[in-house]
Parts: sequence; structure tokens; C-alpha cells
Amino acid sequence: MKLRKLTYIFALGAALGVTTACSDFLDTPTDTRVDLVTTEQLRMLMNSAYPTGNYAWPLELMSDNMEDNNAPDADGLRYNLSAYNRGDDEMFRWEQCVSENGSDSPSGIWESFYESTAAANAVLEKLDEWEEKDGALDATQRAIRGEALVLRAYNHFILAQVFCEPYRGSLSDNYVGIPYITKPEKTVKPHYERGTLSQTYELIEKDMLEGMALIDNGLYTVPKYHFNVAAANAFAARFYLFTRRYEKALYHANQAFGGEGVDPAPFMSQLWSNLSNLYYISDMGLFQNGIDKASNFMVYATYSIAFRHFVGGYRYGVIRDALSSTIQGSAPAWASFRWKATNGKGGSFTMHPAFNGSCTNNGKSEYGRVMCGNIQEQFEYTDKVAGIGYAHVTRREFFGEETLLTRAEARLFLGDKEGALKDIDIWEKARRQSPSAVGYEDEFADFTFENINSYYGGDPGFGIAKEINIERICPESDAKVSPADIMPMLQCIQHLRRIETLHTGMRWFDIKRFGLEFDRLIGRDGKDHLDVEDPRKAVQIPSEVIAAGMQANPRADKVELVPSSAYVRVK
Repeated sequence: MKLRKLTYIFALGAALGVTTACSDFLDTPTDTRVDLVTTEQLRMLMNSAYPTGNYAWPLELMSDNMEDNNAPDADGLRYNLSAYNRGDDEMFRWEQCVSENGSDSPSGIWESFYESTAAANAVLEKLDEWEEKDGALDATQRAIRGEALVLRAYNHFILAQVFCEPYRGSLSDNYVGIPYITKPEKTVKPHYERGTLSQTYELIEKDMLEGMALIDNGLYTVPKYHFNVAAANAFAARFYLFTRRYEKALYHANQAFGGEGVDPAPFMSQLWSNLSNLYYISDMGLFQNGIDKASNFMVYATYSIAFRHFVGGYRYGVIRDALSSTIQGSAPAWASFRWKATNGKGGSFTMHPAFNGSCTNNGKSEYGRVMCGNIQEQFEYTDKVAGIGYAHVTRREFFGEETLLTRAEARLFLGDKEGALKDIDIWEKARRQSPSAVGYEDEFADFTFENINSYYGGDPGFGIAKEINIERICPESDAKVSPADIMPMLQCIQHLRRIETLHTGMRWFDIKRFGLEFDRLIGRDGKDHLDVEDPRKAVQIPSEVIAAGMQANPRADKVELVPSSAYVRVK
């Protein structure tokens, strides 16, 4: 949890009267961090304060969106493929990740989100000093404070989603949280307590609400790179949905779109109507994550090679049931659209026409490595001759479709089934703008209560409708109806969320809060089961953090150390 150090560049010249190398060294300050003295410096620091780690790949690996090519399929066919790295093997098996510490690993997530918090805390500390000295902050300074508070809340929210048990209402008093850092580090190796999960969520909500009231879009040159008003409300909607406070989730989802009664249809992705202009999968990813798109409330850049994992043709991928329940899956509205590969390989499948042309297979293999065009790597060269630099993936963190489905779920639990159905319909009809769908309007079936109850009330297969145990996970809520009374529609919404958030890592959050369980095939004859309250759903905190003295997560996969007396020397 170290603050990113912004260093001055000192230009030494004859005018400084420098005489010896020794005096150069002695005259150089030992701490070269910028002394934040102007409002503009705080604003600029916030420009680079957002986390650079990306939770997408490790959490996708843990979820039911990924399967093992090396496990036998229904026909007994299996492959002998290697993973991209050993960390992928560990995450897929729900083990502690000790082999990787890059930006796409638990260590990278932990470090980057706490680094981001440290930057926010440096800004907040300086603003507190100015307020104490001057008695009040000006409008710009208040807006900066708002952004820093919401960013700090968001960072801890994601850390809690990854490294903690799901929120469980008052039961959260019995589970560990994550250290909630509110001050910059000023000592070597400070000790932090994790506190309870309840305390973590209380502090998140406090920062979030205080910060939201201060945010001003006029502060930013490019608002969508920051927690603007819409993004902050989308965050609040997600926070309250995950804590089962549906009235507040509904309110903030509406505010993200501009207020109650505002039509959210213009906030759906424009990708579908532009597919004919986008030839490469990379074009689609860049288009989807553009800051000029009305559907995107907030995006930020990460250091990530997730794109290479997804498209490279390695051991784990969106295949078999994972594929048949997401990209190449059925739902009542597009059940009549059957497809088959033009190369004659494989059978037929159901798929929404919007995905025809917006996803890709690894063309060099036959094992069905599929990727949807919603992410893309952008490479920053530091030396073009040597071909070295940094890989970046832009996270589309808050966007219209996810917020719309958040609103639909909140409406559903509040007893507004008609409103939830309207939101589902808006989500699906936005995809009918795809060139692959135009001209086939008569073949679509609008979502209705009848076809939702028929499809999701039974077993659609492929793990689409897993048992939802949300009341077992969090029995306290302001819901007006019980899950049993709305189950087919709730299954529909979680299915659409799964499709919408593919490749983002957010499916793992839903697996935890819904209490979903599923089996996993590993290799030739391995099998594992993730239970409703499986402790492995809380990713183990990094080993280096445990070694520094922090309390580890209780886990079911502890490995016994071999005692020194276990072996005797032989001659």
C-alpha cells in the first residue's frame, strides 16, 4: 500500500554554484515526492489516481464462464493444452494464487487498488489541511474532495468483492473485511486490522455518499475518465443492489440515466448498429470502450494482458456449457435463431443475431476458443526498436446496460414486475440494431411473462438457470416479494447480466451474492464443486501480505507443511 511517488526533475547548472559531486549528493532532498501546494496539483494527481490492476481475467477464470479444454467433453474429446501461466491453473482450481503477481493477479489487484487509495488519501489529507487553515474549501477543491472520496469507496468495494465473503446483512459482523485505509502511510511496515465485513461496508457507504454530494462534472476535461455524476450513481446503484437495499438501488440507477422517467434506451451500446463498419475484433473493443459513447459512464485504463489470455488459444476458455449459456446461448426472445459453422464443424446452436460477427474463434485450432469483442489491448511502446512496452486494457467499469439490469433487479424485488420487464425489453431490443438482426424482426419474440416463466421456470440446460440462494446469503433486505415468487424473472435477469458482463470479471460477484454453486471438470479425471457458502469464493489475500502479518482468509484448501522430522537422511 505505497503511495505512488511523483518526483521532481532537478536541473543542476553553473548558475546554482555547484562545486563537487559530494555537495550534489548532500544537497539533494532524500524525499523527492511532490509537495502538493496548489489546487491544480491535486486535480492532476486525481487524473492518475485510478487503479491500474484489472480483476477481469482471474475472476473470469474462477467463474462458470470458463471451462477446461483438457477435460473430456460430452463425446470424450479432450486436448493437451498448456495454460498461459501457472497462475491461471491456480485460479481455475480456486486455489491461492502464488505463481503470479502481475496486474492480472490477486496480488496486482490488491496492490493497485490500495495504491489508488493512497493517492486519494494524499489528496484528502491536503484538503483537510487547507480547510482547517482557511476555514472552507472553494468549489473546485470540494469537487476534488468528492471524487477522491468516491474513488476511495470504490477501491475498497472492489477489494471487498474480491477478497471477502459476500455481504450478508447483520451476519457480516461475523466475517472479516479488508483494511479500510483513510490516511497516507507515514511509517515503515504499518500494521492494519481487517475489521469486520460490516465495518468495511459502512465505511464504503459513508465515503460514497459524502463524495457523491460534492462531485461536479465541470471539474473534468474528460468526465468519463473520472467518477462523474452518472458513474457515481451507477456505483451507488450497484452497491445497494449487492447489499439488498432495493429502494436506494432503484433511485441511484434512475439518477445515473438522468432521473426518474428518463428513457434509458439511448444509453445502450451503439456497437450493434455499427458492426458493419467494424471489421476486426480489435476495432469492436476500441469502439465499445470509447469515451464518446453514451453507454459508457466511466472507463479507466489498466496494465493488463487479459486480451492475450482470452484470444490466445490456451487451456481455459469460453467453451462447452460456458459458451452455450453466454454468447452462443438461447433465451425466449431469440430462441428461433439457429446457426451452424460455415466450415461444417460442430453442431447447430442458438445465438442472438447481434453476436454474429461480434465474436471470434481462434482460427488455428478446433477446440472452440471464443472471445466477444468487448475488450481490446492497446500497446504502449517504450522502445519500438526493441519491441518492448506496456500492454493496456481499458475497463468499461460503469455502463448503461449493467445499470439497466441493476434497475430491473431492484424493480423486480420491489414488486414492479412490469417495470422490470420493460427494462429487460430495452436491453434486448438494443441488440436488434445489429446488421445481422435487421430484416428478421418478425422472427424475434418479445420477452413476456409467459415465455420467461416457461423458459426459466424449467431447466434451459447448460447451467443457464442455477439455483439462486440469495436469501441464504443475505436474508435481510427491503424487498417487497420473496425470490420464490419472482424466480423465473430473477433467473432471466441474472442470465442477461451474465451475457452482458462476459470477460469483465463481474460474473464472479453475482456468483457470490446469489449463492450459486456449480461443478468444475479439471483435466482428464479431476472434478471439484463450488458450494453455496464455499469459503473459496473469497479469494485468498496475497501471500506476501499474509507474510507481513495480515490475517488470512479462512480457506478449505489449506496445504499441510511437511515437518522437518518427516524425512531421515540415508547414506
